[in-house]
Amino acid sequence: MSELRVASRYAKSLIDLAQERGELEQVKQDMDLFSKTLGENRDLRMLLRNPIVKHDKKLAILKAIFGGKVTDMTEKFFTLVTQHNRENSLVFIGDEFLNQYNLKKGMQVAQVTTATVLDPSLREQLRQLVREQAGMPEVTLQEKVDPALIGGFVLRIGDRLIDDSVSFRLRKLRTEFSKNPYQPQL
Repeated sequence: MSELRVASRYAKSLIDLAQERGELEQVKQDMDLFSKTLGENRDLRMLLRNPIVKHDKKLAILKAIFGGKVTDMTEKFFTLVTQHNRENSLVFIGDEFLNQYNLKKGMQVAQVTTATVLDPSLREQLRQLVREQAGMPEVTLQEKVDPALIGGFVLRIGDRLIDDSVSFRLRKLRTEFSKNPYQPQL
């Protein structure tokens, strides 16, 4: 079974259990911390994916890092995942948990990259575009500035990408011209 499918199933189970016990918001904070820690620490990601390191050693490291910082449910979840030899999927479970949490709450997170800082009216237009594309009432935009785009924007909504940047259009024109060189009429 693919690691993403495994991550999706574990994340869904954790969400369902946390919601059933009334601890969904606390577990969400735990998973935010877990995902942030994994994102910032390449060595921890590599350790969790390393098949040579024993499962109990990985669990001990997770407990040392997150012990006292996360709820008992999250600690037990880490234990369960490692007991089933799925700690390599933990790298994906954190992000998948957050994706499923956002969907459950009716919230869509989208990443937008622009050449300059967004003004409020354009920000609202992009939010409206995301609402239409995703069908979700709540939209959170993660904004990034990249002057290499020259102008326009690149919008990522889940696995969809809308590239309306000047640099993309220039690359597209360059490709067209290289395929069909201009032949002057004599």
